[in-house]
Amino acid sequence: METPKTFSIRPATIHDVRGIYHLIREHSDNLIPRSINDIVQNVDRFMVAEAGEGMLIGCIAYTLFPEIGDILKTSAELQSVCVRQEYRTQGVGRCLVLAQLRRIHDVKVAQVILLTFTPKFFGDIGFKVIDKHSLMHKIYIGCINCTKHESPFTCPEIAMGLDTAELDALLNIEK
Repeated sequence: METPKTFSIRPATIHDVRGIYHLIREHSDNLIPRSINDIVQNVDRFMVAEAGEGMLIGCIAYTLFPEIGDILKTSAELQSVCVRQEYRTQGVGRCLVLAQLRRIHDVKVAQVILLTFTPKFFGDIGFKVIDKHSLMHKIYIGCINCTKHESPFTCPEIAMGLDTAELDALLNIEK
């Protein structure tokens, strides 16, 4: 299959749900599985990369984690970030992340976080490594039932984040 030179990034629609589901399953070694129902319920938080007519080559989602007692410290987590192998190193992943960060910026969260096996990729975008212990709410809600590792703290994924000022600077937005 020849790789198209162009692709587009757009918000996901209901018509993309099955394609997103299969993209995530293709990357099951590195991503937490998501059911069709979960994708439907969160489709408004997904963005997709599309090459050709309707061929999904990547996706990204986000979720919000309110800080108990202080809603102004709510975090957004990037999730389900993947690009089909044959389309990597063409800027698809970077475009997906930046497009999602623009959407998240409008929500005015305190920080954007993620757990990843590819810290260099996210570091090149501007994310910094952070201590997993600073993400206890995320770990309690998102990691506590994971069956891949004995504990969230033995999981080899690297915690990374961007605070509001770093996000503003990354997106070249003045306050």
